[in-house]
Amino acid sequence: MGQEKSKYEDEILRSLRKITRAIDLHSRQLANQHGLTGPQLICMRILKDQGNLKPTMLAKEMSLSQGTVTGIVDRLFSRNLVTRISNTNDRRSHSIALTEEGKRMVENAPSPLQESFAVKLRTIPQENQLVIHTILKQIVGMMGAEQVKAAPVLSSGPTTIPANDVKKFLEQYNPEDESSSTQISTEKASKTTS
Repeated sequence: MGQEKSKYEDEILRSLRKITRAIDLHSRQLANQHGLTGPQLICMRILKDQGNLKPTMLAKEMSLSQGTVTGIVDRLFSRNLVTRISNTNDRRSHSIALTEEGKRMVENAPSPLQESFAVKLRTIPQENQLVIHTILKQIVGMMGAEQVKAAPVLSSGPTTIPANDVKKFLEQYNPEDESSSTQISTEKASKTTS
């Protein structure tokens, strides 16, 4: 037979569920109230803080692939939140900049979830941060997710689709139901990006 159930098992699973739920709720609130996904907000905040950036530098700052960032920028561009500024010396080169509307939007939007988390994490002693890191790496291994690529962004749903589609994705996804149609929702969402 299998190993005996740990007295902590349910509480550990409940804690993981609370983390997932907090990320879902924050993503939903951001999409509902501001029409943005987490990665779109992070992109805009980087541009606000650092000014105009070439797409390669923006991708590096976001810790995402250039293709993913291009999709994010395209969505923001279509909403007139960013603009592309051509390089006068090299017409193939351009920089991304916030528009006035984009500046207003980023000023009124809440901080991304990972920013508030990071501020709180920094208050914890380094040795405790190492314990958290070690345990989270073990959890990733237990879930078989070592090969899953992930940027340091706490957001749910796909990163390159419009916020309304993320909202629909989250409405279809019922994290309380283990047999939820998450895979179907993800497949539908990925088709909209094609």
